[in-house]
Amino acid sequence: MMNEVNASEENVSASQLRLFLERIETLEEEKKGMADDIKDVYAEAKATGFDIKTMKALVRLRKMETAARQEAEALLETYKAAIGL
Repeated sequence: MMNEVNASEENVSASQLRLFLERIETLEEEKKGMADDIKDVYAEAKATGFDIKTMKALVRLRKMETAARQEAEALLETYKAAIGL
């Protein structure tokens, strides 16, 4: 009886593990598709004449909270002034 319980638990664990792995694989595929879509948008923007490096910097800045962004910009200005830029 004890062996049946252990075997049953192993089957459930193996089944759960397989389901988790399948979900992760599906999400990884979706993530790759999204990354490809983002690359396509940047390529389209570049073809229109926009600077991709600057656009990526703007995306990073827009992700930041206002206070954090202001602090980073102030620190950058301080450092630029310190080196004479």
